[in-house]
Amino acid sequence: MGGESVSDSDAGAPGPGATPVDGMGAAVLHTLFAQSAVGLHVLDTQLRVVRANPLSDVVHAEFLAGRHFTDAYHLEQPDKAERILRGVLDTGVASRDQVIRGRLKDAPGPDRSLRVSVYRLDDADGRTLGLLAAVVDVNEQEKARVRAACLAAVRTRVGRSLDVAATCEGLVTAVVPVFADIAVVEVVDEVLRGSDPPAGPLGRDVPLRRAAVRGLGADGHRDGLVGEMRRLPARTPYALAASDLRPRLVQIGPRTPWLDADPDSARMIEATRVHSLIVVPLKLHGTVLGLVSLYRCPGTEPYEENDVPLALTAAAHVALSVDNARRYERDHVIASTVQRRLLPQRDGGRIAVETAHVLLPGHNSGCWFDTIGLSGARTALIIGNVEGPGLQAAITMGQLRTTIHALAGLDLEPDEVLARLSDTAGRLAVERASLPPGDRQRESPEATCMYAVYDPFSRTCTIARAGHPTPVLVTPDGTATTLDVPEGPSLFSTDSSPFAAAAFELDEGSVLAFFTSTLLTGHGSAKRVQEALVQPGRSLQDLCDDVVYTLPAEHCPEGAALLLARTGVVPAERVATWELAHDRTTPAIARTLVRDRLDGWNLDEETTEATELIVSELITNAVRYGTAPLQLRLILGRSLTCEVHDSSRVSPHLRHARTVDEGGRGLFIVSQLATHWGTRYSSDGKALWTEQEIPSVADES
Repeated sequence: MGGESVSDSDAGAPGPGATPVDGMGAAVLHTLFAQSAVGLHVLDTQLRVVRANPLSDVVHAEFLAGRHFTDAYHLEQPDKAERILRGVLDTGVASRDQVIRGRLKDAPGPDRSLRVSVYRLDDADGRTLGLLAAVVDVNEQEKARVRAACLAAVRTRVGRSLDVAATCEGLVTAVVPVFADIAVVEVVDEVLRGSDPPAGPLGRDVPLRRAAVRGLGADGHRDGLVGEMRRLPARTPYALAASDLRPRLVQIGPRTPWLDADPDSARMIEATRVHSLIVVPLKLHGTVLGLVSLYRCPGTEPYEENDVPLALTAAAHVALSVDNARRYERDHVIASTVQRRLLPQRDGGRIAVETAHVLLPGHNSGCWFDTIGLSGARTALIIGNVEGPGLQAAITMGQLRTTIHALAGLDLEPDEVLARLSDTAGRLAVERASLPPGDRQRESPEATCMYAVYDPFSRTCTIARAGHPTPVLVTPDGTATTLDVPEGPSLFSTDSSPFAAAAFELDEGSVLAFFTSTLLTGHGSAKRVQEALVQPGRSLQDLCDDVVYTLPAEHCPEGAALLLARTGVVPAERVATWELAHDRTTPAIARTLVRDRLDGWNLDEETTEATELIVSELITNAVRYGTAPLQLRLILGRSLTCEVHDSSRVSPHLRHARTVDEGGRGLFIVSQLATHWGTRYSSDGKALWTEQEIPSVADES
């Protein structure tokens, strides 16, 4: 706002009869209008320009004289400006330091930021004569303020997430529309996958993917840009910035030559009428992570050199955050890969239990589950969770899973399995504590576990848990119940409280649901999970998927696991049980019974002969060293199981007999013929069992 003086001749020397004070006042007035750096404008009561000092030499006095202020000036909000002037004129209350955007009409260049203070002019009798408006051009100051605010927004919004896409989205949100009308962030595609960024300069064949765009939604271009991949066309500002790692400030006009080499950018620029561009490389330690492109459209001042430092600072902050996110993504990919390799790689289908699971990926790679076949057609169902940094959680999970596999083979009760697993965790914690100070692995993680064993012959499930959420039972009629299982201390904790187990008799077709605690976090999550499970007739995998479908999109950021098991019984045609006499003739009788049964199952002769020998040795051992009653049981599943029960709790031992010994070779022979063998104890005695791999089951009936 400004113009030449309308009339300064009357403000020169004092007239006849004037006092020295009047002369001083006239001199002050003349000096203010002639030399003040502040734009002074006198308006009459009709808001017409009466007098103005010459802040600009592009507008002459006759342009301003007698014109209403809205005719003299182009303002972004003329109605607001007129309300301010009218308010001061009516009330006499001055309006100070109002920042408005505008320029003299027909003056070249964009609108500028002006700080305006308005005062009412009254004569000695109190009559209102008009207004005095003092105007200061604060365009550069306002630009500096906007840059500072934009940079503060970048520092606030960028780097809050270890996600590359979220980091890039934070940048475009911070700069649009404060500093740019359109902002595009492109990241090297391999960097998005967690790989190391290429060393500069960036080759022409390296693809970049648009990770974030803002400012194009109104023109329908945003959806077409996000996620797209391109290679930088040669001889463009983008390629040059990626080549020498220096920013580019480009003014774009109708004959900008490089647009011919980049048709995609040319179409976007033409559609949005971009007139100014800053391209800044995302670089860190000599490597190139991507590019930031900032555009300005009509209605916004073109970029100038003073804008480049802000773009550089913002890009440096983004590059550091993207690199942190990349490193995290790489560690997460490694941890997830380790976790997947440590989890069961195939469904270990059991003869009396059907299982299904779902694993939700997340920041925590320590969720795990397992199903282990035990002797006597029993199944161990395990689920656990390790909290901590991704890779370390995955490693710890692998250690615990390996340990529990070894313990499961000992046929221990669930509470004893967890007690020994806790002892192992304690030893691991001691080893971690001996690492050098500052090592991230020195801190012991938090871990939980639940171990359950289902016996299809008694239809009982015995469960113990170490700090883990209690399971849910869904009966065949669709009733969901949270089982009351005593809670033991979590693994790696200093609590030495004993573990306790609870046994539940289940109806055939019941569904047991085991889940990690993260699946139940959040208001109403437990209820939604139970409601999804209560759907009789649905397959287990469908139930797993239904549980996932009910969860909010952002649920379980740390990851979660769900294991479902539907209980059953061993089909009568797959099991044979005989009560045998405690007599020396029993081994021969047992061999005959076994051959008849295996012939009925259509097993091959080699398997039949091996089984006869195994049963003969087990029965002989039971008759010689055990006590009545004596029972033989065969179970045909994916393998052939032989079990000999007696009431003695004395455990046999494998011995390597000498050449001259007449006995002691029985269990050694058994160990050579069977794939697995062992002893299982119960309240009424023990059972010696063996498992044999069978090539196939010819008759599935």
